[in-house]
Amino acid sequence: MRRYSLRMSQHIGIVGCSAEGAALCYRTVCLEGAALLGRADAHPEVSLHTHSLAEYVVHLEAGDLEGVARLMLDSAAKLAQGGADFLVCPDNTIHEALPRVLPESPRPWLHIAEVVAGEARTRGFRKVGIMGTSWLVRSEVYPSRLSAVGIEAVRPSDTDRDTTSRIIMSELVRGRFRPDSIAELEEVARRLAARGCDAVVLGCTELPLVLGEVVASLPTLDSTRLLARAALRRAVL
Repeated sequence: MRRYSLRMSQHIGIVGCSAEGAALCYRTVCLEGAALLGRADAHPEVSLHTHSLAEYVVHLEAGDLEGVARLMLDSAAKLAQGGADFLVCPDNTIHEALPRVLPESPRPWLHIAEVVAGEARTRGFRKVGIMGTSWLVRSEVYPSRLSAVGIEAVRPSDTDRDTTSRIIMSELVRGRFRPDSIAELEEVARRLAARGCDAVVLGCTELPLVLGEVVASLPTLDSTRLLARAALRRAVL
């Protein structure tokens, strides 16, 4: 069988954290690569490595960003050894540790929040709500990147933040998608809309699995697929 040429495309390395988010990113790269490569079964070379989610959670619960960074760097090294040209991480929460990773990383990274902020600016949004784990919502991962492009970031109330985080960590990362929990997430988005938001970031890589392109009348910014598409553009164009 003749080997298909990928037009000098780059090798994408995915640093995974939770299984559902990593799988969605990988699947998006593989399925949407065809549109850029001109053949239905084509996509760039892609590798995935992830430590156990439990290892990440232990460090997150202890507020140990150095520990999170070490896990990310270990994945980065293994992916670089496997031939990856650049790296992405389809997990918003652990991006808080990325500044500690970059100085020692063997390969460059795309930053998920920078990709999302760029999309928000392109679409003309001015005030964007943030949905994700408690760790992410408390952090400056999104507010800093959104403010850099002139967009106001809005955090949910403490109650809504904790509700969203509970659903993510006890259900979504385990592949459990309950209708009553989805309804609770929609209510969180509805309250962000009531505070004047014109869009909402699905800042957990599992949220796009249960919330669509519009939720509670708000357009959504699907961080997982946006990152995967940015990786495809970098790899192919």
